[in-house]
Amino acid sequence: MIEIKPYIEHAVLVGLITPNQPEDRTKEYLDELAFLADTHGIVPVKRFTQRLNLPITATYVGEGKLEEIDQYIQEHHPIDVVIFDDELSPRQIRNIEKALNHKGQPDVRVIDRTILILEIFLQRAQTSYAKTQVEMAHLQYMLPRLTRMWSHLDRQRGGGGTNRGMGETQIEADKRVIGQRIALLREQLKTIDKQMATQRQHRGKMVRVALVGYTNVGKSTLMNLLSKSDVFAENKLFATLDTTVRKVTIENLPFLLSDTVGFIRKLPHHLVESFKSTLDEVREADLLVHVVDISHPNFEEQYEVVQQTIADICKEDKPTIVIFNKIDNFTYIPKEEDDLTPIQRENLSLADLQKTWMARLGEDCIFISAKNKDNLDALRALLYDRIKAIHVKRYPYNDFLFQNYDTEN
Repeated sequence: MIEIKPYIEHAVLVGLITPNQPEDRTKEYLDELAFLADTHGIVPVKRFTQRLNLPITATYVGEGKLEEIDQYIQEHHPIDVVIFDDELSPRQIRNIEKALNHKGQPDVRVIDRTILILEIFLQRAQTSYAKTQVEMAHLQYMLPRLTRMWSHLDRQRGGGGTNRGMGETQIEADKRVIGQRIALLREQLKTIDKQMATQRQHRGKMVRVALVGYTNVGKSTLMNLLSKSDVFAENKLFATLDTTVRKVTIENLPFLLSDTVGFIRKLPHHLVESFKSTLDEVREADLLVHVVDISHPNFEEQYEVVQQTIADICKEDKPTIVIFNKIDNFTYIPKEEDDLTPIQRENLSLADLQKTWMARLGEDCIFISAKNKDNLDALRALLYDRIKAIHVKRYPYNDFLFQNYDTEN
């Protein structure tokens, strides 16, 4: 029997170097865009960058760069997708597609970072709730971009003396259908959100701990270790979409631990709006555990992205423990003694890094390897102390029980 292998799309990636985004930052962002493409099953084969003060309003990149991309596509068939690192306007998508698609050649899809993330979410959503959330976000994104889908009807005119074309009529009809679908999905999400809010109330007054962090930093792996469960985890972006809640007990102290969807730079705001229930887990948590991949070349920025997202979600400051994970994957390149170049991030050892801004975190941070289970006992002890303090404050009459337990042990 002949095995039919699925067709694999190939893509080129496009980003800008601007005064606010230097070349090394653009390279880092394109690395992440390539990881996103790989997560979606698309093979990135080429990168294009251009120095501009601002994106070109009509085509994002300049005319010459667009011709360069077009030339590469024609000479390196098959190229199926062109992915831009920033969100494109409907006008930009339409103009870029017009420049890259020629008669007699297969059409090239033009997408941006936002739609790529949305497609990954569509691909990875497992439960009906996650699927509903993602579908609504996807439709909200596509609604203003319907014009490009019906451009082939623009020149067709209706009869009866009307000045409106068939294309315009079709666009309006599609917008109406999509608008109705969004309204229906929004009502469904309201119902599910109420159900999940009720579930959270039924959990009682147990201390709630939420794992937060950039996508692919090891939250689900850590969840499995602490809860002794089997939450899906893999080395892909957005492996977790649905919030998973487990009851965990450390020593004699039970608490609820939730694993939430990972954050990412330029997370589509439609997704932030749709994933309200996941964000509610963060809002209602008593303690946040911020997991950071310290082996990532730009982990400081990832840390700031998550911190800013949390600040946008929560109106109040929450107690937070920062876990610097993947110390087993940390690389250190010693600087030559006679090398006069400034010390770079890769020249700092783990001990050196701990003396930087991380030192200000004091006892609120810890360094571990979830993969190798390094320093997990210290992590459990830290969690126990923080959760116990919250529990005793909530149930002061139980304080003597903890005191007696600690004395006996």
